[in-house]
Amino acid sequence: MEGVGYISSTIVQAATYKAENQRIELTPWDLHLLPVGPIQKGLLFPKPKPSEDKETDQNTFIHHLRTSLSHTLDYFPPLAGRLATTEHDDETISFFIDCNNVGALFIHAEADGVTISDILKPVYVPSIVHSFFPLNGVNNFEGVFKPLLGVQVTELVDGIFVGCTINHSVVDGTSFWHFINSWSEISRGTSHLSKSPVFQRSFLDSINYLIQVPQYLIKKFHEESILPPLKERVFHFSKQNIAKLKAKANAEVGTNVSSLQTVLSHVWQSSVRNKKIDPNVEMSFYFLIGARPRLHELPQQYFGNAVKVGRVTLKAKELQEQRVGDIAQEMNKMIATQTEEELKKDLESWIASPKFLTMDSVMNNVTVTSSSPRFNMYGNDFGWGRPIAVRSGSANKFDGKLTLFCGAEEGSIDIEACLLPETLYAMENDQEFMDSFTT
Repeated sequence: MEGVGYISSTIVQAATYKAENQRIELTPWDLHLLPVGPIQKGLLFPKPKPSEDKETDQNTFIHHLRTSLSHTLDYFPPLAGRLATTEHDDETISFFIDCNNVGALFIHAEADGVTISDILKPVYVPSIVHSFFPLNGVNNFEGVFKPLLGVQVTELVDGIFVGCTINHSVVDGTSFWHFINSWSEISRGTSHLSKSPVFQRSFLDSINYLIQVPQYLIKKFHEESILPPLKERVFHFSKQNIAKLKAKANAEVGTNVSSLQTVLSHVWQSSVRNKKIDPNVEMSFYFLIGARPRLHELPQQYFGNAVKVGRVTLKAKELQEQRVGDIAQEMNKMIATQTEEELKKDLESWIASPKFLTMDSVMNNVTVTSSSPRFNMYGNDFGWGRPIAVRSGSANKFDGKLTLFCGAEEGSIDIEACLLPETLYAMENDQEFMDSFTT
C-alpha cells in the first residue's frame, strides 16, 4: 500500500465566538491523564457518489465538513481552545482549559491506491491506519501549545476515513462520541443539537479550584517509554455468540454477570493462557467505570472525563484454571463496590496526593480496556451514509490494550486487541477461543 499524502492543513475556529465563560477547570479525572496520549477514533465510510465535476465535488465535500465542524465548535468551545497553566509561589502549577477559539486542526489527505478492502480484509489492522489520524505522538500536557482537537479526512480509492484526535484531559469516551454525534447531526443540516454539552464543574462541593499540582511531577511527563513490536487484530463477537458465552458463564457461577464482563473475561483468559509467563505472576485487568450514572448531580451530557479505573488481579495460573464465569464474577464484584461515596472519596484523595497515569505503569503484565460498545458509532451519518467500520489510532497502545467498539450489527461487539505478535499467533491456534467469535 502507498503512503498518505497531505493535500491541505487548516485551522478551523468556531463560527460564532463568545468571549464570556472562557475558562473551564480541570478535575482530578482530567488531570491524571496529562502524561498520556489523546483519544483517537475514526470512521470508515464508502465514498460519496461523485458528480460530473470531480474536482468541484471534492472541494465542496471537504468545504462542507470544514464548515459544519466550525458550526459544531460553537457548541463545544473547549475543543477550539488550548490548555493553560497558572504557576504558584509554592512550586505548584494549575491547569485549565482556555476557550480562546484559537482553533482546531483540519487536515485533508489522500491515501493513493488504498481501498476499503485493503483496510478491512487483512487479518491484522494495517499500519497505514495510524496515518489516518492527526497529532500522532502528541501527549495531553502538550495541549498548552497544540490543538485540543484534530480532524483528518483521508480519501481512499473507494472510501473516506474521518479520523479524530481529541486531548484526553479534555474528554473521555462519552464526551468524544458526544462531539462526533453532534458534528454528524450538524453536517446533516440539523439546526439544534439533540444533546447539548454541560461544562459546569460544580458537581463536587469539596473540590477547591484551582487544583494545584507539584511542579516536580510535571517535569516527569517528558519521560518516554520504548514499546516492543506490536500487532492489532479486531475480534468480532456476534450477538448470538455473546449470548452463548453469557449463558455459560452465568450457569457456572449462578449469578447474573453482564455480556461485556463475560466477553472481556474470555479474551483476558485466552491472552494470558497464550503468553509465555510464570504461572505465579500476578496479572491485572484494568477497566473503566463510568461516574455519570453513579454521581446523581452529574448530568449525562457532562463534557469532560468522568470515569474511574477499576482493577481485578489474579495469578496467571488462576486465570488459566478458573472458569470464565468466575473471572467475570470478580469483575462484577469490583464494579459493585464503586458507589457515589467511593468515587467522591477517590477524587478528594487524588487532590491531597496527585498520581498521574503513565505508560510505564501499564506496560507489565496488564490488560487494559478503553472505549465502550455502548457508544453511538455507527449512527454517525455526515450526509452521505453510515460508516462501515470503526478503527483507533496509535495513541496509548501497548501489549495488552483492548479497544472496545460496538459491531456494525446490533448487539455485536468488536474488540481491537493490541498484543505481542507471538501472543496473537498463539491465540489463533487456541480453538476454545477461536470458536467464540466470528471471522
